Amino acid sequence: MKQMKGPAIFLAQFMRDEAPFNSLDNILPWVASMGYRGVQIPSNDKRCMDLDLAAESQDYCDELIGKCAVHGIEITELSTHIQGQLVATHPAYDSLFDSFAPEKMQGKPELRRLWAEDQMKKAAIASRRMGLKTCASFSGALMWHLVYPWPQRPTGLVQEGFTELAKRWLPIFDIYRDNGVDIAFELHPGEDLHDGASFEQFLDAVDHHEAANILYDPSHFMLQGLDYLEFIDIYHERIKAFHVKDAELRPNGRVGVYGGYQDWQNRAGRFRSLGDGMIDFKQIFSKLTQYDFDGWAVLEWECCFKHPEDGAAEGAPFIINHIIRPSEYAFDDFAASDSNQEKNRNILGLKNKPNQTESGEVVQWAQNK
Repeated sequence: MKQMKGPAIFLAQFMRDEAPFNSLDNILPWVASMGYRGVQIPSNDKRCMDLDLAAESQDYCDELIGKCAVHGIEITELSTHIQGQLVATHPAYDSLFDSFAPEKMQGKPELRRLWAEDQMKKAAIASRRMGLKTCASFSGALMWHLVYPWPQRPTGLVQEGFTELAKRWLPIFDIYRDNGVDIAFELHPGEDLHDGASFEQFLDAVDHHEAANILYDPSHFMLQGLDYLEFIDIYHERIKAFHVKDAELRPNGRVGVYGGYQDWQNRAGRFRSLGDGMIDFKQIFSKLTQYDFDGWAVLEWECCFKHPEDGAAEGAPFIINHIIRPSEYAFDDFAASDSNQEKNRNILGLKNKPNQTESGEVVQWAQNK
């Protein structure tokens, strides 16, 4: 069995304009001081990195790697969640997602999409330059407004949606394959790929492209009421990245999984700091170890109550305490014994030959038959 790497932390939720959160240089000592050994870097945040430059310059990529290494930290993956979201955006969400793109692209949906696709391709090249094998992302959504089947969906509508989504992603997948990098989609409400069934339909549409994979985040499955443990059994071959994020689902007489348009604190489903929610991480780490997941365990912090710095400080030891060092020996090796075919047959009761009297009776019985 292989061992998971960690702990690591996704920087997106921590970057802001005051030190030490205002640049990669400043945040790395803070991250290292808590015991983290990896960082997942949001590639759209210029405070962390310049993706355009990273796609062009090996020297720049080496510089980023070196900055991290000084603090004993590795880059785990680049995050392209924001750019992936813009690869496929329904017009109803144009104004909401416009802020995800550079100002010159805003109000120009087609130009914004082309920019996003170009950014995704650049992230493949930058990942290769950094020696990374996986890029974390979102799929975008053309069909999220159809997630509940009312009004009734016309025949072929969902298939057409996945056909178009595949058309947009296939050229990107080819670039990732050519660079030896996987895209790990975070299956997430608001995305066309939000659970196992939707991921399967997408895989069929892209002819099971080798670059199309999964970022496993149990919090999003908890909030949907999905069995997040069985999910690992079903899709472990496609799980290439892991967000360690806690959540709780506490429906009541007023709100359920849809949330009643409430803010995060008043929803039935809420993200929590590690250990404060309902996710069974002992079983998750066990299953991922069982299936030889050797990627990074990356904290994604999104708690509606706790201060982010407290959540980050608690996250590193939580992950460390859950990572399983696989045993090189079976627990019952002490009782093992040498064996050979003769001994095995004897244990099965197949060794002893019949005595002379019985042998004669056997021969006689066979002749009579």
